[in-house]
Amino acid sequence: MSLDEVKEKGWDELDVIVVTGDAYVDHPGFGTSIIARVLEDAGYKVGVIAQPKWESADDFTKLGKPRLFFAVSAGNTDSMVSNYTPSKRLRHEDAYSPGNKEGMRPNRAAVVYSNRIKEAYPDSPIVIGGIEASLRRFAQYDYWSDKVRQSILADAPANLLVYGMGELQILEIADRLKKGAAVSDINDIDGTSWKMEVKKWKQNKEEILKSEDYIEISPYIEVSKDRILYARAFRDTYYEQDPVRGKGIIQVHPKTVIVQNKPMRPLSQEELDHVYELPFTRRTHPSYKEKVPALDMVRFSINTHRGCFGSCSFCAIVLHQGRMIRSRSIGSILREAKRFRNMKGFKGIINGLGGPSANMYGMDCKNWEKRGACKGKNCIYPRPCPSLNTSHDKLTELMKRLREMPGISKVFVGYGVRYDLALLDENYMEELCAHHVSGQLKVAPEHYCDNVTKAMKKPDRETFEKFEEKFKEINKKLGKDQYLVAFLMSGHPGCTLDDMIENAEYIRDTGKYTKQVQDFTPTPMTASTCMFHTGIDPFSSKKIYVATSTKDKNIQRALLHYKDTKNHALVMEGLKQAGRMDLAGNSWNSLVSRKKRGKNGWW
Repeated sequence: MSLDEVKEKGWDELDVIVVTGDAYVDHPGFGTSIIARVLEDAGYKVGVIAQPKWESADDFTKLGKPRLFFAVSAGNTDSMVSNYTPSKRLRHEDAYSPGNKEGMRPNRAAVVYSNRIKEAYPDSPIVIGGIEASLRRFAQYDYWSDKVRQSILADAPANLLVYGMGELQILEIADRLKKGAAVSDINDIDGTSWKMEVKKWKQNKEEILKSEDYIEISPYIEVSKDRILYARAFRDTYYEQDPVRGKGIIQVHPKTVIVQNKPMRPLSQEELDHVYELPFTRRTHPSYKEKVPALDMVRFSINTHRGCFGSCSFCAIVLHQGRMIRSRSIGSILREAKRFRNMKGFKGIINGLGGPSANMYGMDCKNWEKRGACKGKNCIYPRPCPSLNTSHDKLTELMKRLREMPGISKVFVGYGVRYDLALLDENYMEELCAHHVSGQLKVAPEHYCDNVTKAMKKPDRETFEKFEEKFKEINKKLGKDQYLVAFLMSGHPGCTLDDMIENAEYIRDTGKYTKQVQDFTPTPMTASTCMFHTGIDPFSSKKIYVATSTKDKNIQRALLHYKDTKNHALVMEGLKQAGRMDLAGNSWNSLVSRKKRGKNGWW
C-alpha cells in the first residue's frame, strides 16, 4: 500500500495496482484481496490503493504507474448501496471502512476512480470489475437517480470490464499484456465486456450476428424510454448467463457499442481449493488504527462453495456467480480450518459455513456440464427439479469432520439456510439443530403472502410452516431451546396494500412479530429491480403491481411494525385506503388502537 513496502520487497515497480472503495482487508471474503492474491500467486507484483481521496488524482499516483494495468473496483458492494439507505438518505456508517466511518468512497466509485486514473496516467490500461461493474455492465435502472443509466463501461474511461468471479479473466488479461498485447486487441476473453466503435459495429453487424455467437438486445436509447423493451432486454440478458450454452450480448449506446462475451467457466474444484488456500492473513492492513467491522463479521468463517440455483428475484447472484454450484473439497476446507488454530484471536469457533446459501454445498445437476442450466426454467422454484441432486450428505459429512477437529469447539451455521432444501433431508436438519445452531437460526421467508413470494421466487408460506414445525419438533426431541429468527421485506414488486395487511394479520395471529425487516431496495441487474422500474414481470411479460411512491412504501414498512406507536398514523392511513378499518380499534384482532386524532394523525 506504500512505496516503502514496495522497496522492502526489493521491487522497482508494480505490475498491477488494484484500486478499491473498501479498506484493504486480506481475507477471502473480500473480492479485492482474492484478485490481488491470485495475481501475486501467478508471479505478478501487486499494489493496493484502498479508499483513495478522489477530489484529485494525487492518491492514485502514490504507488506510481503499474507496468501492466490498473484494476478498479468499488468494493464488496455497489457504492450507491454503501452510501445510501433504501429511503435515499446518506448512511452514517460503512462496515467496510476503518472505524465504520462513512464518506470514504464516492458515489459511482468505479467511474470516479477510472476518471482520476485516466487523468494521472492517460495511456495506462484500466480494467474495472467487482459487484458494481459486474451488475452495471448493460443499460440499467438506477434507483438513486430514478433513470436508466448507460452501461458503466460507456461512462467510465476503462478498457475492459470483468464480470462475475474474475480470477480466470484477470490472469488472462495480465498474461496477454505481459506478452506485449495491446489492450485494445483483448476482446475475446470469456467473462469480459469491451467497447466497439459504432462505425465498426455498423460495418460488421451482419457478420457478427450471423455467427450466432452473439445476440443483440435493444439499444440504450430505446430501453431508456420504453419499459417493455427494457424488460425484454433484461430477460434476454438473464437467459444467456450460462457458461455452457450462453451467448455473447451486444447493446448499442450513443457513442459506443458494449460487447459482452459469454460468461467465463466456473473454477474447477482444484482451482477453487487453490484460491481459498492462498496465504490470506485474515487481518486488516497494519496501517489501520481502527477496526473494519465487516472483517469482524466474517473473519473466522469459511466459504464452501460458489453459485446459487435459488434464483430469488431480488438477488443478483445468478447474474454474478451463476446457478451452477462449484464446491471446494472437504480436505481443502479442513486445511483452512486447521490454519485458524494458529491465528491470533481464534477461540475455537467457526462462525459461518457456506456460500451464497448455507446448504447447497456438494449439490449439482446431471445436465450442467454438457448443457448448462436450463433456459427459462428454475432449478428449485416452485419445486426442486427431479434432475437436481439435493442430497445434503456431503455437507453433513463436512460439518461432522469439522466439529471433530482438535482445536475446533463450535461450527455455527447461523444464517443462509435454504429451508425448502433443508426439508428434503431430515438427517441434515437434525445435524444442524444438534450441533450447528447457537440458539437462533436466521431464515428469510421475506413474506407470508403467497402472491408476494411468487413474485420473489421464494418458497410459499406452507413450506415455511413445515420447516418451522420440523425445526421445533427436532429441537424438542433434542431437548434444546432454539428459535428461528425470520427476516421480512416490505415494498417488493407484486406486494399490494392488501397483501401487506394479510401479512400483518398472519404475524398477529401466529406471534411472528420481528424487528428483522427491510425495505426492498432496487439494486442493479435483479429481476425485482426490472419489475420495480417497468411494472412488468420480465419472464411472463405480465403487468405487476409496484409500490413506487415514498408514502406507499412507508405504509407497507409500517404494517410490518404495526406495534410501534411511531407507525400508528401510517398504519391507520393504510387501513383507511384498503377499507379495513375493522382492524383499527380495541378488539382482539386490531392492528392499531383507534383513538383521537392528534397533530401527527391517528395514534
